[in-house]
Amino acid sequence: QVQLVESGGGLVQSGDSLRLSCEASGRTSSIYRLGWFRQAPGKERQFIASIIWTGGATVVTDSVKGRFTASRDNAKNTVYLQMNSLKPEDTAVYYCGVQMLRDPDYKYWGQGTQVTVSS
Repeated sequence: QVQLVESGGGLVQSGDSLRLSCEASGRTSSIYRLGWFRQAPGKERQFIASIIWTGGATVVTDSVKGRFTASRDNAKNTVYLQMNSLKPEDTAVYYCGVQMLRDPDYKYWGQGTQVTVSS
């Protein structure tokens, strides 16, 4: 089992930056990929970015490409989502989830952290 704890959300103004953190504990040696998702009120959960746990390769969805970046610190078992030039439409609860080795789905999730961007 893997436990995930997100942090770093908050209330910011349009154009500001935030860095979200997702710290993993437990069976971290079996993690294949960590993903960032967000869910705005009344909308479905949306994929934002992912990073391969050991190799570090990243994928970022087109809607935030150039503004959001995923990175990791394996020594701290932590993955970050750097969010720049935030817009009101980025307002959502942000979640991290992990995909385990030999598992096609994201299996473990954090509790989420609220990001609110005011105009």
